[in-house]
Formats: sequence, C-alpha cells, structure tokens
Amino acid sequence: MSPPATSQSPKTIALTGATGYVGGRLAPMLLEQGYHLRCLVREPKKLDNRPWRSEPGVEVVKSDLSEPGDLASCLRGCEAAYYLVHSMESAGDDYAERDRRLASNFAQAAAEAGVGRILYLGGLGTEEDGLSEHLRSRREVEEVLGSTGVPVTAFRAAIIIGSGSASFEILRYLVNRLPVMITPRWVATECQPIAIVDVLYWLREALTTPETAGRVIEIGGPDVVTYRELMQTAAQVLGLGKRWIVTVPVLTPRLSSAWISLVTPVTYRIARPLSDGLRNRVVVTDDTAQRLMPHDALGVREAIGRAVTRTRSEQVPTHWAVAGTMPGDPSWAGGKEFRDERDIRIDATPDEVFRAVCRVGGGHGWYWGESLWRLRGWMDQLVGGPGLRRGRRHPEEIEYGEALDFWRVVGVERPTSLKLHAEMKVPGTARLEFEIDPVGERESHLRMTARYWPKGLFGLAYWYAVLPAHHFVFSGMLRGIKRAAEGPVQQEKAAAAPRREADKAGSGA
Repeated sequence: MSPPATSQSPKTIALTGATGYVGGRLAPMLLEQGYHLRCLVREPKKLDNRPWRSEPGVEVVKSDLSEPGDLASCLRGCEAAYYLVHSMESAGDDYAERDRRLASNFAQAAAEAGVGRILYLGGLGTEEDGLSEHLRSRREVEEVLGSTGVPVTAFRAAIIIGSGSASFEILRYLVNRLPVMITPRWVATECQPIAIVDVLYWLREALTTPETAGRVIEIGGPDVVTYRELMQTAAQVLGLGKRWIVTVPVLTPRLSSAWISLVTPVTYRIARPLSDGLRNRVVVTDDTAQRLMPHDALGVREAIGRAVTRTRSEQVPTHWAVAGTMPGDPSWAGGKEFRDERDIRIDATPDEVFRAVCRVGGGHGWYWGESLWRLRGWMDQLVGGPGLRRGRRHPEEIEYGEALDFWRVVGVERPTSLKLHAEMKVPGTARLEFEIDPVGERESHLRMTARYWPKGLFGLAYWYAVLPAHHFVFSGMLRGIKRAAEGPVQQEKAAAAPRREADKAGSGA
C-alpha cells in the first residue's frame, strides 16, 4: 500500500496510549506509512528509549486527558485520532467512571479541534449475554466517544495474543505452571482470539478506508475456540504435555482472579475485571472487517507460536506492564524517610558498571540471596502483589516505566543512575537507587540507597524488621555487581598474563 500523504502535506495523526502495549507498536507502523505522529502521553519520559521517538515526524505532548480545553489545542490540526486509553490498572475499582470521564473529555476536545475521525479499540461481546463490568465499560467508552458528532471507527476484539500482552502472559504462565487446573465454568466459553499483528493491520488500514468511519468493526482470527481448547493449544506449542483441566461450578470471579493473580504475572487489579469477562462469549458476528479490508489473519496456533518465538528471542517491543501511571512521592504528611546507603569501588568504567546494574531482576535474579528474594516474592503474591512473576521485557535493556519483577523503573540516566520504585505490598513507599560516579580512568564508585517512607506504626515495624536482612542482601548485591562489572576486565588481565610471561622469557633469552 502506498503512503497516504505526500511529502508536501503529510497528515498528522494523534495517538493516545503510545506508551501502552498496542499504541507502542502502532506508532512505528504509522510513521512507516508516511504520517506525522502527535503522541499524547501522561509521562513523555516513557518514550525516550523507543527507537521511533527520534523520527522527524514524531511530536510528543504531555497530557493526561483531564482538561478538554487544553486537550483541544493538542488535537488541533490532526486528521484523525486513535483513542487507546484504559484506566483499569491505574484507577482501581473506579476505572469505569474514570474511563467515561476521559472519553467524554476526548470527544469534546476532538469536536472542538475539528478532528476528522476517532479510532478506538474495545471488546467483543453482545448485550444479550449480559456484558461483564469490564466489557460494559468498553462499550460505554465507545458510545461516549461518538457523543459529540465526530465519526468513530470502533474496533472490537477478544483476546489479543502477542509477546508481552496480558492475555498471552496469563495463558503462558497458566499452562507452564499448572499441569492440573481447577477451573470455573468459563473454560467452556467460546472466544475468537486475534494476533497483535492482525490488530495492528486493521487499526492502520482503517485510516485509508473511508467506509470504516462511523462503523463498528469486529475483528478476530479465523479460529473460534473455548478457553479450554486455547490452553491445550498453548501447551502443545510450548512443548508441554496435556493439561488436565477440571471444571467446578463454585469458583467465583473473585476466586478466579485471585488464582490468576497468584499464578501469573498479572496483578489482582487487572485479573479481576478480565476474569469476570471470561463468562461472555466473545466472537465476531459480522464480516465488515473482511469486506472492507480483506486480510488473512493468523490462526490461534500460529499466533501463539509467533508470540513464543519473539518472547524466547527477547524481541518484545512493548509489554503490558509498562502501561499505567507512574508512582509519586508518599501522599501522607509528615512521613519520615529511612535510608540504608552502601557503596563499593569497582575496577570498571561507569558504562560497564551500569550494564551490570541493569541486569537485575527477571531470569538473572538479584545477584545474591535468591532464595530470600523468592520468599519475598511469594509472600507478596499471597497478599495480592505482583511478586517476582512479571520478570522483565529484556535481560539487559531497561527503559523508563518498565517493570522489573516487583519494582518499577522511575528514573534512568545512562550510565550514571537507575531508580526503582517498589510495587510489592509494603506499609509505606520504598525505592532502590543506584548511582555511579567515575573515579580515574577505569574505576567507578557505585552507591546503592534503599529509601523508605513508612505509613503508620506498622510501617515503622516493617522497616526495623527487614533492616537486618539488608546487611546481607544489599551487601551481597554490591559484591555481585562488582564481580559482573569486573568480569571482562579480569578476563582481559588473565589473557594478558601469559603474553607478559612470554615477553619476559623472550627478553631473558
């Protein structure tokens, strides 16, 4: 397909959700098609390390969509606008109300700014089935976006399968960790999964298909399967044996979501609305997408295989855990900051030390006391926290806003500092910071600081209870980072030693 805009008049497209899972993959595709892109994001820093961020056609505007007046100025001059915003993770139980409010602001602003069209991605499901709260919220957003007269192209999809998607992570962890599953009746519900690559195709193609304006477009892969069949297919693709799935009638959505949260990387806050929606049959009921934009979508087995391959080869461009609001300072007044600061000299450059620091978390672990970290992660899972299950997107690369096990990257300055915010359940707010200073030509000073703001008496008790463990865990971490950073240097010295001995022997001869 030829680019939609000439070099004289490139069209500007507004994109919300550019830091999220779908939007982060759609952005470079739109740029490749010749569009200019105006990304409306809550935290611009989250885009700093995206490869497409520095493209000449990219404009990043800070906006949380809360002020229609300011939002209208952000949207002015845009041919179309993608609305890929969801508050489910950041707004807790109030996500539906917050989503309605943000959608209303966006619709008003789009009308005022003269935006030609809004494109939105919601969920499949029919009203006759009694939509879950999550799916009902998606449908309300769709209606609100169209309330001011701006034509809306409303895409509806079921489970999105792709490396790093929440649905795929849930599926992968369930079949990996549970050869025997006790499940509710929703395993017999039919769904029509879709690969992320196909979602992106239709989202992009709609821009050059005028007939899609003002329409509901249902999209899905070619296969309609039950969740039981989906799990068995995933197990086969992953090279696992058959999963034994036992259905019981008494497992409530609350228990299901607690179970999903315990076994998979997805937190309870996200698992609850997702699991509640599993009772709804979500399949494509019309062929509008294929009539207007014909496309050979991937089947379930192909989609899972593609996601597995990209995950194993560490080629995951976006991840569900990166989305969401960034944590701020403690909200309570008078909070005392407790601090545990340790440092070490390392015979390596700041770049080498920074690379070693950036390996923390995920499959690499935390350099020391792995059993203690696993215990802490398990305890966190029991009380509804993320534990160590989220892992990390890439074994060495780190970007702002990324999740590292139960930490979140809230600051990264290469090669001088890395700041992590604790998202495990603690009675207060905790951060872990690494700062690197050069000392001489090939030596660095690494300082690691644990900061903690307790909340209430229990918060104070927690700090003093874990303080003794800091001596072993944090000291061990520093020594481990030192060994990792100095490794290449030591190998170089070891390789040079025989040469020096040979030179001495030669000069003596």
